[in-house]
Amino acid sequence: MISFFRNFFQSKIGLPIFIGFLILVALAFAAADITGSTFGGVSGGDRVAVVGDDRIDTSELVSTTNSAIQTVRQENPTITMPEFIEQGGLDEVLRQLIDRYAIGGYAEANGLRAGNNLVNSEILQIAAFRGPTGDFDEGVYQAALARQNLTDAILRRDLADGLLAQQLLVPALSAPRMPTKAAKQYAALLLERRRGGIAFVPSFAFAPEGDPTDEQLQEFYSENRSRFVLPERRTLRYAVFGPDSVDASIKPTPEEIRAFYEENAEQFAASETRDVSSFLVPTQDAATSLVSRIRGGLSLEAAAREAGFSVSTAQDQTQSQVASTLSPAVAANVFAAADGAIAEPAQSGLGWYVARVDGIERTPARTLAQATPEITDQLQAQKRTLALADLSARIEEEVDTGNPLTEVAEAYNLEVATTPPLLADGRVFGPQGGQVNPGLVPTLETAFQMDESEPQLAEIVPGTQFIIYEVSSITEAAAPPLSENREEVEMAWRFAEGAKAARESADRILEKVRADSDLASAIAEEDTALPPVEQIDLERRQLFARQDQNPPPPLVLMFSMAQGSTKIYEAPQDIGWYIVNLNEIVTEDIPDDNPLVEQTRQQLAAALSGEYTEQLTNAIRAEIGVERNEDAIEAVRRQLLGETN
Repeated sequence: MISFFRNFFQSKIGLPIFIGFLILVALAFAAADITGSTFGGVSGGDRVAVVGDDRIDTSELVSTTNSAIQTVRQENPTITMPEFIEQGGLDEVLRQLIDRYAIGGYAEANGLRAGNNLVNSEILQIAAFRGPTGDFDEGVYQAALARQNLTDAILRRDLADGLLAQQLLVPALSAPRMPTKAAKQYAALLLERRRGGIAFVPSFAFAPEGDPTDEQLQEFYSENRSRFVLPERRTLRYAVFGPDSVDASIKPTPEEIRAFYEENAEQFAASETRDVSSFLVPTQDAATSLVSRIRGGLSLEAAAREAGFSVSTAQDQTQSQVASTLSPAVAANVFAAADGAIAEPAQSGLGWYVARVDGIERTPARTLAQATPEITDQLQAQKRTLALADLSARIEEEVDTGNPLTEVAEAYNLEVATTPPLLADGRVFGPQGGQVNPGLVPTLETAFQMDESEPQLAEIVPGTQFIIYEVSSITEAAAPPLSENREEVEMAWRFAEGAKAARESADRILEKVRADSDLASAIAEEDTALPPVEQIDLERRQLFARQDQNPPPPLVLMFSMAQGSTKIYEAPQDIGWYIVNLNEIVTEDIPDDNPLVEQTRQQLAAALSGEYTEQLTNAIRAEIGVERNEDAIEAVRRQLLGETN
């Protein structure tokens, strides 16, 4: 079942835009010329498909695919274009483009429109186009378009297509409900049990023992080069600077220390702080009475509790802090009282305070000599911050004017280091493996977008640690020369050759089983020793019980087969062949009121929308007409793979 959003609207916009039920996913495509109606050669302006009266040019398919792989790399940074194409990425991009054109063309042909006012309203709702005030900002809008290499016309076309699709699809597909009989059938499938066996015919059991000839290996490598493509890797050259780079010049002078001491005399004068407990009463008489009782032996807390008040405490308070929190009068009385004593009642703007001094901390005045270590530390920190800011500004100016990193590092006495080849996800390329220096991690995303020898400055730790870096070499994703990976290619050749013989063995076994032989007996009759048959007795719901794991493909195949049938399944990477034999299907009838029926109906609602969407799209494509140019599509495929012919 194909999900609703996968089928449609892979737009050129790099910003997700929500329109009703639609999501325009960030896949770029260039605006296409729609004049003419015949296929040409395979140059950039030729058509890979004609959809109704519109055409999809090769340049559009190339740019869309390039943007699609960039989107995929957000989740899988090391995926290469050959891997993307091998996994069906190019076919999926073309299918989505055709669907998009078909739906838009069909909608317009049937009188649906997305006028300028409607498109304008959608643009105004996009948060990425809003300025500091929260309203649409033309400057922000144009800057966002420029960052994505878009134009206003392309954006408007994209939004109009989405709005047309919304008008066409949402009414047709809203709130589908699966019939009870169908939901019951699907629910019963969850309880279905299947019994059979799965045999594996491994390629290594049939692999040639001798070495391949150079001609054999070269031919195999040429035909399977995409399997051996190494991801793009980059070597970075960098220099780190921070406090150590400026500490030698930031020691404060005696004159600076004295000036700081005199300018901040209050900081070094004698001081006193007090811990205070207090509560507030409404009148002077009440405060005076309570103070008398407390001085007579009643605790402050008990007195407050009996009077219906609560006590507040504060530690390490200066007189000015108490004056600010309570009142100047309260502060004066508190600081006039002895340690542990009850202060005279004093008035504030809210009433009268009853207060107790819980502790006194007196700090004597410090002389210049006594304060010098602390002042030195403070001045050094200030000067270090200023010196680092000045150093980074000067280095940034050097970088911006195009000076080489090595010259900048030499001028400022910075040590230059070079990384081993790195992958986009931060791993070190090669058998030694490992991870990049953690300080370089924030630079990797930018580094994999830079050209060689174009230094950049970045902060590692804000305000304290900086790095100047550049890409010293770029190795594009490509298959290496055979001489560099001959051992790996030989192993793959052995598996490929073994897979051919393994397929012949699997075919013989399949023929015997279909002629009513037992699977285990057919396996045993082979000249080559093969692994024993794995017996399967499993419910469908057990197959999908592990949410964090995909079920093995041979088991999935078994649950899609007819009872009494036997099929072959090819394992990936030429490792062998599975023979799946289904002996028995056990089903149970469930009543209409079983809760599983309603649960199934709800869980399959989205999938049902997807199925209806696929059927409607197929009907639209048939109605509007789609013509594919397989030669042009193959030319795009070769171009993206880097093949010359």
